[in-house]
Amino acid sequence: MVELVVASNALGALLFGVLAVVLLFNWKRGWVGSLLLASTAISALWFGVQLAYYREVPWLSLPVVQIGEVVRDAGWFACLVAILNLARAGGAAGGRVSIVPVALGALCAVQILLLLGTAEGIALRDWFGMSTNVVLVGFLLLGVAGLVLVEQLYRNTRVEQRWSVRPFCFGVGGLFAYDIFLYSHAVLFNEIVPDLWNVRGFINAVSVPLMALAVVRNPHWKADLFVSRQVVFHSTAVVLIGGYLLLMSAAGYYIRVYGGTWGNALQAVFFFGTLLLLIMLLSSSQLRARVKVFLAKHFYRNKYEYREEWLNFTRTLAECEGERRAIESNIVRAIANLMDCRWGMLWLRQDGDLFVPVSQWHVGALPHGAAEPAGSRLAGFLENRGWVVDLDEYAADPGLYDSLPLPGWLREMTNAWLLVPLLLRDRLIGFVVLSRSLANRRLDWEDRDLLKTVAQQTASYLALLNVTEDLTQARQFEAYNRLSAFVVHDLKNLAAQLSLVMSNARRYRDNPEFIADAFATVGNAVTKMNRMVENLRAGRSDGAAVGRVNLADLLASVVADLRVAEPVPTLDVGPLDVVVKADRARLAKALSHLVQNAQEATPAAGRVDIRLRPEDGYAIVEIADTGCGMETEFIRDHLFRPFDTTKGNAGMGIGVFETRQIVTANGGTLAVTSAPGEGTRFTIRLPQAPPEVVATEVLTVAESTR
Repeated sequence: MVELVVASNALGALLFGVLAVVLLFNWKRGWVGSLLLASTAISALWFGVQLAYYREVPWLSLPVVQIGEVVRDAGWFACLVAILNLARAGGAAGGRVSIVPVALGALCAVQILLLLGTAEGIALRDWFGMSTNVVLVGFLLLGVAGLVLVEQLYRNTRVEQRWSVRPFCFGVGGLFAYDIFLYSHAVLFNEIVPDLWNVRGFINAVSVPLMALAVVRNPHWKADLFVSRQVVFHSTAVVLIGGYLLLMSAAGYYIRVYGGTWGNALQAVFFFGTLLLLIMLLSSSQLRARVKVFLAKHFYRNKYEYREEWLNFTRTLAECEGERRAIESNIVRAIANLMDCRWGMLWLRQDGDLFVPVSQWHVGALPHGAAEPAGSRLAGFLENRGWVVDLDEYAADPGLYDSLPLPGWLREMTNAWLLVPLLLRDRLIGFVVLSRSLANRRLDWEDRDLLKTVAQQTASYLALLNVTEDLTQARQFEAYNRLSAFVVHDLKNLAAQLSLVMSNARRYRDNPEFIADAFATVGNAVTKMNRMVENLRAGRSDGAAVGRVNLADLLASVVADLRVAEPVPTLDVGPLDVVVKADRARLAKALSHLVQNAQEATPAAGRVDIRLRPEDGYAIVEIADTGCGMETEFIRDHLFRPFDTTKGNAGMGIGVFETRQIVTANGGTLAVTSAPGEGTRFTIRLPQAPPEVVATEVLTVAESTR
């Protein structure tokens, strides 16, 4: 048993001593780092004192060892309090901890006095009136206090930062948790179980790697611990091999014991097989590579400052806003700069069947006629695997890429290095070809992860660019179709007027008044058609000549144009002139739409009444008919929507829609009231022109009539 306790304390002293030395060489003069170094050194020294005690050094006694334990606990108390204060200073305001060091110091001092009294032979039973296990109770309280501090540290650390202190909490918490278990059992049975005491070194040694990991994760503790990747890899390999051998030895022992007469033979076969398997695993370059990647991902800081890389990448993408080819070249430059490449080339899927080069950066000229079928093995590999193809790695071992045949255009490229697939929802939309790095670097797992992430962002960016172009094109078609619809609607109205003239020509061709009206109607149609041609050349649906418009004159002109249809509209403008600012031609079109719709909805024996009146600075135009009327649901859901009509094939459903747009563009409103069988009333409300403008207009009209 002496050998067990010696080995246990030796291991504890060794590991804590190594950690203390490493911390000493990486010490940066900070409170937390200094206390952590002191606590680790005290723990190593305490295990060394125990080792000397069990080696029977004459001047050492058990109370001295126990006082060393109290000093060790005090060191960890001080370290925990310092880290707790640091956590609370960086997070939300918590409770005050100024009294905590005093209380912990008093507890440690009382425990040391008790131990000193024991060392001097003072009868604790007579002093306290109870058994000497009061010392054990003191150690139990120290363990509880330490565990409470660990809990407070974890609780007061912000959630997003707990990952950094979690190993430290588990490590130091494990020390105090085992002390609680040890001394609670001792208090209960009034004695310390030797086996539990002897393995304390082993138990404490387990906490050392956790403490080291916490130091690595918390450089602000001013103890920037660094362990080389080679040391971590080889030590991990030793641990794994040792664990493997122990497991296989236990399995071999089980086979030997329960194998009967064949036990020894089976054990020999099993050991040979396991040894052969171990040699195969150790010689596997793929396994070694995966272990290295695992260690690099979970035990070391990232190779890249991803925030800076991402900002630089997005900044490069945002630098160019213009022609699509310039944007695509910028995309290639952004990806190439990540790997310090000399040049790059972007290939995109065209018409769903071929990948063709569409843009380049520092290439000079794109390869003429080069294309990669979407169904080729290369395209299928990039789409199904999503791997970044390293051509240097491919040249060394094509089997890693399933002996993928490289296309001729790729073999002809000098210094081609990487193929980066651009995947959008697991569909390959393109890929980027990059040249060799200026730094002659080798690709590792972090480079691949960064390239895959950037490629996904690039694919989304290109998809958004395609959608934007499609949307722009759709809007152009929409504008063209909308313009065509307005033109066709106007042509339909003009054709209806001319058709009405032609239908009445046989009956009234000898009537001079009819002839005059017919010529006026044809002249009006020619004027409107010429205006439409000019607007089409200018790329708009109507003119934009805003000026002062006398509504009385305009309404009279509209009524005169529509007198050929029945019922003939009646006009009531009152004695006053009402002037507004608007585009005369467009406003005339809007009024004509409403009057003509009223005529079409009203039988010949009905009425279409037009009334103009001023009201509170507004011009009110009412167009009422006694026609069929409209339902409330139709007015609410369909009347002001384009291409909704109640006329069947005879109408296009854009007249009222365009009318409201014209009225709204001039600062007015359009309201409608109707009921089936009771007719319809449209009310246009337009702001009148200011008085001085009206006076100028009236003067101009008066002068023109002289």
